Amino acid sequence: MNFQANRRKWLTTSLVYTGLTQWPNLSLSQSAFPNQPIKVIIPFGPGGLADITMRLVAQKLSERIGQQVIVENKPGAGGVIAAKTALAAPRDGHTLILFSNGTAIGKSLFKLEYDPENDFTPISSMAYFDLILVTRKDGPITDIKTLLAQGKQRQLVFGSINPGSTQNLSAALFASVAKLNVNLIPYKSTPEVLTAVMRGDLDVGFESYAALKGAVDGGQVKVIAGTGPSRTPWLPQTPTVLEGGLSGYEVTGWNALYAAQGVPLQAIQLLNSHLQEIMSILDIKKRLLELGTDPKASTPAELASVFRKDAIKWAQVVAQSNIKAQ
Repeated sequence: MNFQANRRKWLTTSLVYTGLTQWPNLSLSQSAFPNQPIKVIIPFGPGGLADITMRLVAQKLSERIGQQVIVENKPGAGGVIAAKTALAAPRDGHTLILFSNGTAIGKSLFKLEYDPENDFTPISSMAYFDLILVTRKDGPITDIKTLLAQGKQRQLVFGSINPGSTQNLSAALFASVAKLNVNLIPYKSTPEVLTAVMRGDLDVGFESYAALKGAVDGGQVKVIAGTGPSRTPWLPQTPTVLEGGLSGYEVTGWNALYAAQGVPLQAIQLLNSHLQEIMSILDIKKRLLELGTDPKASTPAELASVFRKDAIKWAQVVAQSNIKAQ
């Protein structure tokens, strides 16, 4: 009797042990998300608007989920390096990526091995921003009307950072909508654009308020218009291009959080819920408004719609500008 009892006990113990060793990930697969630090990959260098925005959000997200949210900068190649890194990671929600309106533009500018819309899943927007049109502070152009009037008399000179950037294509779009003869000069950096505006080499420079905040607030240049659908809290006295008299022109930039396709829906929903709360926190809103951005969360469906509209819009601008895909 004792032998049989011991044998049954040994068999039972062996089966339990075998089950534990053969299915070691059973409890892990059922554990709550997140169960490890989350990494957010940014396709830009540190210190820029997208980087600052994401780090502010990451700090608040860390507090809510009980896991560290790590921001990793992987600039270069039009966001390709960042995207490939995100796609190579496990599809468990612990690796995310920041997309911007530049990602939508990139669909037309770059020959990609992936599709930003089909290979990634939108989570939520974080911030929206427009660009500004700046001129020499004591120059003859004082508003959109005088700019258009000058454009009827001569060729205008516009400037922005590198070809294919939102700034560059925004200037090209302005020239196209206004039917102006424009020499559009690309520069390597924002400081170079600013210098050219201040010297009078450019009639108008296209850039974000965040990038030119010091020069604008210090009165070194004159802002004649914003590119968004309405006036902004950071420049409430500055009219939009639409208000200035040019219909059919509007440019809005954005930053948003995405995950690779295949990440569990529960993770997407949880992250979206947290971002909805974070983007409504007063100190976050205040800080982002000071930077020249409008903090705003969205549903995944709303963000997908924004991306699609921008991809279509900028594809047309790229085609009209005769910019070849790289």
